[in-house]
Amino acid sequence: METSLRSENIYSLPVLYVIFFVSGLAALLYQLLWQRALFGIYGTNTESVTIVVAAFMLGLGLGSVAGGKLSKILKYPLPVVFGLLELFTGVYGFVSLELFYWVGSYTAGVSVLMAGILAFLLVVFPTSLMGATFPILVAYVVKQTNDVGRSVGTLYFVNTLGSAAACFIASVYLFNALGMRGSVFFAAILDVLIGVLILGLWMIRRQK
Repeated sequence: METSLRSENIYSLPVLYVIFFVSGLAALLYQLLWQRALFGIYGTNTESVTIVVAAFMLGLGLGSVAGGKLSKILKYPLPVVFGLLELFTGVYGFVSLELFYWVGSYTAGVSVLMAGILAFLLVVFPTSLMGATFPILVAYVVKQTNDVGRSVGTLYFVNTLGSAAACFIASVYLFNALGMRGSVFFAAILDVLIGVLILGLWMIRRQK
């Protein structure tokens, strides 16, 4: 138990805030790019747009619920769990567009209902991972600050600020410079770097 607590204490709150800012930036890029890819596959009529957006929101909601429950039962340091979630999201990001287009090539012209089901299945895994990161970090920060309001408010602020930065960067530079594939890779690299950093710090401390 003492080893676990010492492992958690290597993650300072300012560092985690910066990391969660970057996480929010990557997550919003995924949402913009994956929605654009799915709209290209299944159309941009009102029904398709509604269902694709709903699939994203449902995945985030399910992940948030799961993350809240996991934060109470997992014995691993919560920042390490967060790092794993980011790492898995990044790995999925690298293959996401190829997977979307491969599925789309076999399902083009399906009904609106089926398009919604497919969109949900394609995004439920990564969006659930994204949704789980917030309650995981909130649980950790609350342990450090003993202040629920401050913990939730600060994390929500930095994550939302990252999402706003993503919108600005994407519209001004990223999409034009890198295109869809390059932009997805950029977001995936950010997530992988976050995961490697978090897990690397934990492994270094464990070896001491």
